[in-house]
Amino acid sequence: GRGSGSAGGRRGLAMAKSKFEYVRDFEADDTCLPDCWIVVRLDGRNFHRFSDQHEFKKPNDDRALQLMTKCAQTVMQELEDIAIAYGQSDEYSFVFKKKTRWFKRRASKFMTHVVSQFASSYVFYWKDYFKDQQLLYPPGFDGRIVLYPSNQNLKDYLSWRQADCHINNLYNTVFWMLVQRSGLTPVEAQDRLRGTLAGDKNEILFSEFNINYNNEPLMYRKGTVLIWQKVNEIITKKIKLPNEAEEKEVEVTRTKTKVVPLHCDIIGDQFWEEYPEILAEDS
Repeated sequence: GRGSGSAGGRRGLAMAKSKFEYVRDFEADDTCLPDCWIVVRLDGRNFHRFSDQHEFKKPNDDRALQLMTKCAQTVMQELEDIAIAYGQSDEYSFVFKKKTRWFKRRASKFMTHVVSQFASSYVFYWKDYFKDQQLLYPPGFDGRIVLYPSNQNLKDYLSWRQADCHINNLYNTVFWMLVQRSGLTPVEAQDRLRGTLAGDKNEILFSEFNINYNNEPLMYRKGTVLIWQKVNEIITKKIKLPNEAEEKEVEVTRTKTKVVPLHCDIIGDQFWEEYPEILAEDS
């Protein structure tokens, strides 16, 4: 049915219509094609400025990355039918199941729900991650929606985002080392890195800063994958046994499905073999 607008309950009855109602015909149809993965990707608006003003640590700020992931987990828990999400830097992609009928597959609904839930979560949870840093102004996010017909298309999309994470992080890691430890200006560091390949960047890190890039945290190099996993939780329950007066505490294990962050490779086959349910039609 439609949302809980004031006319919600009366829709079924033949009611007198106002003469203004013809304006509804101007709403364009934005139904997503059936049988396609629906991907909503959001990006922080002007986050270069935002990260400077809020003194994010360079090249990576754990607080900022973990806050992004917290917001993405909130989105997955609040909205139906998200099979997997992937995030890095100031972006997150949410993949809705091929068969989802959520909101009649209306693109604008998917996009606006994801972005508004994410943005409000970002503000709401900010203080949990940036304890001593005030939020100076409201951050914004933009969203786009892309449909991917096949499983291979979807895997290639996620691989593209993870490859992007690797390229950006390697560059940023070297760039900020040159600025912070070698005292180069940003312009000099850019000049130094112009035209370098991945091997050259690894070499600079190793020979000049004694850093083996492969030992950098996985969260920085691989980004964050969010999937649903069954988790066993142990809770204590008070129960009253038939013949005893006292209540007794017992431990019970119950299974909950939670959104779990992973920092792993999703470009190779291993991940998809390990979690086949993500792409399964009927999951």
